[in-house]
Amino acid sequence: MELNQYIMEKIQDLDQILDLLAATRTLPSLQQIVEKLTEYLQVDHAVYHWVDSLGDHYHFGTYPSDWVERYQSEEYVRIDPVVTGCYQSFHPVDWRRLDWSPRKVRLFLRDALAHGIGNQGYSIPIRGPSGQFAVFTISHNCDDSDWDALISNYNRELLLLAHFFNRKALEFEPGRLDTQEISLSPREIDALTLLGQGQSRAQVAQALSISEHTLRVYIESARYKLGAANTTHAIARATSYGLIVI
Repeated sequence: MELNQYIMEKIQDLDQILDLLAATRTLPSLQQIVEKLTEYLQVDHAVYHWVDSLGDHYHFGTYPSDWVERYQSEEYVRIDPVVTGCYQSFHPVDWRRLDWSPRKVRLFLRDALAHGIGNQGYSIPIRGPSGQFAVFTISHNCDDSDWDALISNYNRELLLLAHFFNRKALEFEPGRLDTQEISLSPREIDALTLLGQGQSRAQVAQALSISEHTLRVYIESARYKLGAANTTHAIARATSYGLIVI
């Protein structure tokens, strides 16, 4: 009973964060929400950063201001392996999988650690309309086993939150949001919803009384309409656009 109550409290916390995201009308409010997110996840930092098609940068998060200023003044974006890794991937990037061996990169890492950024990080690349590119990151100072447990527990939630933050941020930039409506068929909505709820493809096919081959057609069609790299990406985008509810 105590365990179930703990889980329900966690779910309510996440629901509250999503409700706050949906209701917020100002960029400063997003800063407050990302701070609340670090409390929910119990991590040191969470940061959202985007670069639009014109090269303009926008960000909010919990990194110390002196680190943000130093990052910009030293032009660390040119050597930061997280930036390169996210540009080259559609999937979440665990910092441990990046190449930290070059001397300049090692010095950059030493500086980041000195500013309290944390020895662990997880960054989710997001590609939006009109060439928009964004990254949602959490970072923390802990050992590998604790980090693995955290990512395993919250991987799906982090992906959804990243796209919710991005969708909301786009709303505050007039003319930047692609307003073209995306319409999914009832079968595509059903397929993504059930997959998003954790069911396997075999279970979804059975629930919809269709073959797995037909299910794959629906998934690929939805993925194409959403401009998603894979099924997980499609579920995240469909959720952030309000097309499905999980």
